Amino acid sequence: MNFVPPVWVPTRHDNARNPSEHIAPDASGQNFYDIDPSLHHILDLYMDPAERAHFLPHMRRLGEIAGNELDALSREADRHQPILHLRDRYGRDEDRIEYHGSYKEMEKIAFFDFGFQAMTNRGGVMGWPEKLSFITKYAFQYLFVQAEFGLMCPISATDTSAFLINRYADPETHARYFPRMTSTDPADFLSGAQFMTEKSGGSDVGQIELTAVNEGGEWRLYGEKWFCSHTDGDVALLLARPEGAPEGSRGLALFALPRVCPDGTRNRYRIARLKEKMGTKSMASGELIFNGALAHLLGDESRGLKQMMDQVNLSRLSHGVRAAAMMQRCWNEAKAVANNRRAFGKGLMEFPLLRRQLLDVLLPTAQSVSMFAYTAHMMDRAQKGEAAAQKQLRIMTPLLKYQTARDNIAVADASMETRGGNGYIEDWVNSRLVRDAHIGVLWEGTSNINALDIITRAVAKEDAHRELQEGIREKLDEVPAQIRGRYQALMDKAADFAERVAREPDSEHLCRKASSALYHATSAALMAWEGATAEAAGKTTNRVALAQLVEDTRLAPQDPFGSDDLGRAGALVDQALAASA
Repeated sequence: MNFVPPVWVPTRHDNARNPSEHIAPDASGQNFYDIDPSLHHILDLYMDPAERAHFLPHMRRLGEIAGNELDALSREADRHQPILHLRDRYGRDEDRIEYHGSYKEMEKIAFFDFGFQAMTNRGGVMGWPEKLSFITKYAFQYLFVQAEFGLMCPISATDTSAFLINRYADPETHARYFPRMTSTDPADFLSGAQFMTEKSGGSDVGQIELTAVNEGGEWRLYGEKWFCSHTDGDVALLLARPEGAPEGSRGLALFALPRVCPDGTRNRYRIARLKEKMGTKSMASGELIFNGALAHLLGDESRGLKQMMDQVNLSRLSHGVRAAAMMQRCWNEAKAVANNRRAFGKGLMEFPLLRRQLLDVLLPTAQSVSMFAYTAHMMDRAQKGEAAAQKQLRIMTPLLKYQTARDNIAVADASMETRGGNGYIEDWVNSRLVRDAHIGVLWEGTSNINALDIITRAVAKEDAHRELQEGIREKLDEVPAQIRGRYQALMDKAADFAERVAREPDSEHLCRKASSALYHATSAALMAWEGATAEAAGKTTNRVALAQLVEDTRLAPQDPFGSDDLGRAGALVDQALAASA
């Protein structure tokens, strides 16, 4: 017998309202590209026109998939977590991870339909003869992650691992793995992974104990890894200490670990267990035990950490994009509620407190998109050998990752609260957004690690903040004098403060404050430039209003007993919200 869902029947009069109509909808079913005009303008500013024209239909296609098919698959995969099978029915070791069909369908979309792992590693993706620009690749990631976050780890690990193999592997290792890791043929494809953390230390990689022993000309690994992202990846990059190497980070070498050895046998490492995680439940994370596993040395044996940092920096940029994407989804969800829910006889948008809460979602979201686009643009210029762009990238990458990861948590909480009690129920996406948001402050360095990298290294040792200051000045030179002077002064103050914290002794406790100030000043200046550029072209945008609100709420002194400046600047808030409604 076929199941027939219950139908609500009015009991008092024929024109009574269905009670379910009171429930606010979510953002699913929409095209996530079409409903994001700010992204359109920012891509117009940064993308090559020919590349923009070629990939526009592909972005629209992914926006449609993300808002519909991918969104549904993601919800399903989150409910059906990976299962580890240590042995087969004959008692033979197999270490096989079983994934739900929804997860495999998402892999198909990412790796084979769009070729995320190949976009900036080789030409030919989606009919484009050259490698995609980084701004284009990250725009695709931004759309994808609005529906699915967990799979982005294997995507990024495959992308960045292929990048390092292409750069550092010997010809034989390169020929064996790089073409397959960048393939979009499911029959030939090899996925990537990253195994870094050990029980002895996470952020302190100098404490790594995994040992690499050269046995008859082959490197073999002995020891454990504690947190392995994408546990059954086909090719994993990791750091290990060659036997006899010095202690600390200088003694680490970079290796590529195949799941299957060149002779077709299973490599000699075991999956001890899968992690029960708070979020990113669709993706398998686990613990590994190595008992003479074959590994291929990449690059210089004495420069493993420096080489691995290429992947870390790419991953940090990707994490910033992911945080921006999740915040954009939170904003779309908050809008869906505010525009459709009524309370106390009025629409939610009519309540000043709710509008103020919406601003807490919109403002960090807008900042993150401006910052990731500029950082990706610097990545494109750095790849062409521009020294100034390389130095800007040195500070922008940890800066982006540091603040967006922190903002993402607050934005997810605020969006869930906007939906109310339904936001706490797993039927809706909000609870998953809250769970997944927290991983950003843990992966690729905690907030403290990133803040220290920004201030005590990028600022103190490389003066990267001054190159960033000059890069922003070049942007502001394109806008009216009133805007230029206001935001250049703001940028100068933030850069000077970062340098003061970097130079003064006993100021480590201010590194997070200085990092946040530099992020907010940079994002405000970028949004002012974006908005002024749009207005000069006759377009309507909220970016100038948002830039002013960043200054007012993130950088101006706040009197805890005074009136809220936003209460006196209601028109500014209205302008910011209306253009994003």
